Formats: sequence, C-alpha cells, structure tokens
Amino acid sequence: MFSVVNKELLEGFLYNVELFTITLLLSLPLGLIVAFGSMSKFAPLKVLTRGFVWAIRGTPLMLQLFVVMYMPGLVFGWQIPGSNPRMTAAVIAFVINYSCYFSEIYRGGIESIPKGQYEAGQVLGMTKTQTFFRVVLLQVVKNIVPPMSNEIMTLIKDTSLSNVIAVTEIIMAANAFSGKGLIWPLFYTGIFFLLFCGILTIVFNKIEKKLDYFKS
Repeated sequence: MFSVVNKELLEGFLYNVELFTITLLLSLPLGLIVAFGSMSKFAPLKVLTRGFVWAIRGTPLMLQLFVVMYMPGLVFGWQIPGSNPRMTAAVIAFVINYSCYFSEIYRGGIESIPKGQYEAGQVLGMTKTQTFFRVVLLQVVKNIVPPMSNEIMTLIKDTSLSNVIAVTEIIMAANAFSGKGLIWPLFYTGIFFLLFCGILTIVFNKIEKKLDYFKS
C-alpha cells in the first residue's frame, strides 16, 4: 500500500513540476513585454495594460482558473484544445496571472535605475536599446532577484490550486487517500514542496552572490 501511495503522490507532483516549469518559462518573457506596455508613452496602451494588470492582481487565481476553464465553453461554445484540456487551462491561467505579477517586478526594477545610467550610455555613443541591454539590464536583474525569487517560491505552492479544476496534482492525489482513511499522505506532500523550495532557495542564494559585484 505504501508503494502505491508513493507512486500516486510522485505522479501528482510531476504535474506540479510540469505546471511550474511551463508557467515560469512562458511568464518570465511575457511579463517583460507586459512591463514595457505598462511603461509605454502611448497612453491608450499604457492605460489598457495597467488596467489588465490591476484586474488580474486584484482577483483570486482560483477564480481565474474557473474562468479560463469554463467560460470559453459556456459563453462561446469553444473547447480548450489538447489531450489534457484541464492542464492546458491551468497553464493559461497561471501564465496570465504570473506574467502580470512579474511585470510589476520588472517595472519596479527598471524604474529604480537612475536616469544618469541612460545618459552615460548616450555619452558613450550607445543607442537606447544598447544602453538598456548593456548597461541597465544587469543592474535591473540585481534589483529584481529577491522579489522575483519570492514570487517563484509562491508559484511552487500555488500549483496546488490547479486541483480546483480537477488537475490531478499532488494535493488532489493525497486527498483521495484521505477519503480511504489515510491521513499521512497529506502531510507527506509537504516534504515534496519543502524539498523543492529548499533547492530553489539554494539556487537563488547562489545567483544573488554572483551579482554581488553590483554592490559598489
């Protein structure tokens, strides 16, 4: 019985890892695009982007999962494509949600850089694009690593919310065993998350140490 439970929990956790990985790979670059939109000098784009970010950050991720999963079918009669539509819906909701959160972190990091850095790049004959990527970007990375790491750690734990649309992640798998009188699988899931978070903590600590040369 113990081996069966372990197998079910491991398979469930692989869904958590898959959702985490896809969300991170898609939302990090998309968040940067959203950040540029929210800082745009074109007023309509800026207002639209900031309004969208405000709406996403101001509503629960659980509600967004329900909307993505059920609204296309109920309102438009569309079916979510793919062999696993529930997982696809979870990915879409998570990517949208975390792109908006990451965009605010990017925006704060970019706006924290003194204007003198841009002026220095112009003095050296660089274009605005060259100044951003060669001078500003690395300083932005240094500033956003701590808040970004916190958000990524939250993402790990938030993947468990996908069970509200019946994605068979680890919490859902453990809860199924609790109905059979086994409580320990629910606590056992904590070990998976603690180990995952512990590994990422070590990784982010090393990244921060690598960027220590910006302190001066």
